[in-house]
Amino acid sequence: MPIKRYKATTPGRRGSSVITTDDLSRSRPPKRLRTTIKKTGGRNRQGRVTVRHRGGGHKKFYRIIDFNRSRFDELAKVISLEYDPNRTARIALIEYTDGAKSYIIAPDTLKSGDTVISSRQKVEIKPGNRMPLEFIPVGIPVFNVELQPGGKGRIARSAGSAVFVQSVEGKFAQLKLPSGEIRLFPKDCQATVGSASNLDHKNIRLGKAGRMRWLGVRPTVRGKAMNPVDHPHGGGEGRSPIGMKHPKTPWGKPALGVKTRRRKPSDRLILRGRKRKR
Repeated sequence: MPIKRYKATTPGRRGSSVITTDDLSRSRPPKRLRTTIKKTGGRNRQGRVTVRHRGGGHKKFYRIIDFNRSRFDELAKVISLEYDPNRTARIALIEYTDGAKSYIIAPDTLKSGDTVISSRQKVEIKPGNRMPLEFIPVGIPVFNVELQPGGKGRIARSAGSAVFVQSVEGKFAQLKLPSGEIRLFPKDCQATVGSASNLDHKNIRLGKAGRMRWLGVRPTVRGKAMNPVDHPHGGGEGRSPIGMKHPKTPWGKPALGVKTRRRKPSDRLILRGRKRKR
């Protein structure tokens, strides 16, 4: 899907770009495959803000996605590709031979009329087919990977994401994640062949603050622009530095580059940690 640039008719249009949706269906999602979402505005049961910078946003339905694909060895036909406001990747509406329909995350290059299948055995290596990691050749990109056999897919579900199979030895398969981390997964875990659709999502430019508000994201204020009572970085005359050795959160905890992962049982499955972005 190519990126579309507009003429600079307004300041917001000057720096903005969008992804064309000519190949996507305009039909509304089936009622059985959609539900409503209750907005929280980042607040908990007591009404206190627990997650900052959330609120507003366009009203939307939640599309019920089949992350498991547990109807094994049943051929399904792709009816249409659709836009999902709840995720960056595109979704595909598929129909089984008995007429049942479901949504799946669409892989790149998938088109209407194609067929996909999910199986516990080895099937054809083509985008959209789902099978255990032990049957996927080395170097093949996969997405929507399970962490535990029988659980729903949790790894690599956003636009353009892909995990690469590096080896299969014993009970585990070795996968390289988008973050650079190399991790062991049980070889019985299911994964979908290909990479998640909408690869150009990372290249779009919103162009104006209003498009971020449509997505439900409220403004972020820099700590050094606040007063000392509001943030550890606040205060000073003019454009002053933060005045401390390391940056801190609004609550005084270390920020930016500090390791936050605690010891977890899954640490033994991580062969190499993720690369630190500079």
